[in-house]
Amino acid sequence: MGSFSIWHWLVVGIIVLLLFGKGRFSDMMGDVAKGIKSFKKGMAEDENPPPAPRHIEGQRAPDAPASTPVADAEKR
Repeated sequence: MGSFSIWHWLVVGIIVLLLFGKGRFSDMMGDVAKGIKSFKKGMAEDENPPPAPRHIEGQRAPDAPASTPVADAEKR
């Protein structure tokens, strides 16, 4: 009583074929594949590091230590 017979599976298969058809089912699988490919491409593009900030003349680099008056006096 808990399992399906071959007739149940045949009826389900016929209904699925009538609803989707051979062409519609393969078209849906192609659309799913395209979606997966575009998702992977988008994830690969996100892995690229952001471009380094441009240096503007007159500003010090963020990793460069700031010059102090004591350090400037020792250089003289």
